[in-house]
Amino acid sequence: MRFDIITIFPEFFYALNDYGVVGKAVESGKIKINPVNLRDYSQDKHKKVDDEIYGGGPGMLMSPQPICDAIDDLKSENSKTIFMSPQGKNMDNDMVIELSSFEHLIILCGHYEGVDQRIIDNYIDMEISIGDYILTGGEIPAMALIDSVSRFIPGVLGNSDSAVSDSLYNDLLKYSVYTRPADFRGMKVPEILLSGNHKLIEEWRMENSLENTKNKRPDLYEKYLKNKV
Repeated sequence: MRFDIITIFPEFFYALNDYGVVGKAVESGKIKINPVNLRDYSQDKHKKVDDEIYGGGPGMLMSPQPICDAIDDLKSENSKTIFMSPQGKNMDNDMVIELSSFEHLIILCGHYEGVDQRIIDNYIDMEISIGDYILTGGEIPAMALIDSVSRFIPGVLGNSDSAVSDSLYNDLLKYSVYTRPADFRGMKVPEILLSGNHKLIEEWRMENSLENTKNKRPDLYEKYLKNKV
């Protein structure tokens, strides 16, 4: 998987190449993260990438020319071009799994008052939001998308079952987990988890997962029940 990120702050993404699970996946060649400086595509002598908004209004708007040229330069027949936008569809686990099946994602990080609508209408395949709130730019949402999608790329987590046992897979939150000591300040691990009976442990985990989801995310619990019908 290749991630090309169009941004005016490429430095945001350098850490992804060097640290944690994603950094190891980059080192092993399973993914490639390529921050692209939008200003490199500006035809303005001062490398400007924004301009005033037609019709007036506060702030500045990202200009179409550098974005268009950057996408044209990066795009291939296997690409999917994404704009991180508060107007986009909220990112969820199903979307992340779908995106992990692509070979190449181009991610545009917006700034100022957004981007010229002609770019969205003609060059963007998908607008994605990470929640109903506003950030100062698209870099942090893009990092969240890259991290989440990378987990579903084969070999990135090492253990192929890790991603499918986490919260939100199949619309359920993860079951409660414990480690040593079995008794910590009088707070004890459920006896069933110490039994060694894997069948009973799996049954407990499923029940606990359902309970966690019902208590913490009733919206997901209702969705799970509807999908079970």
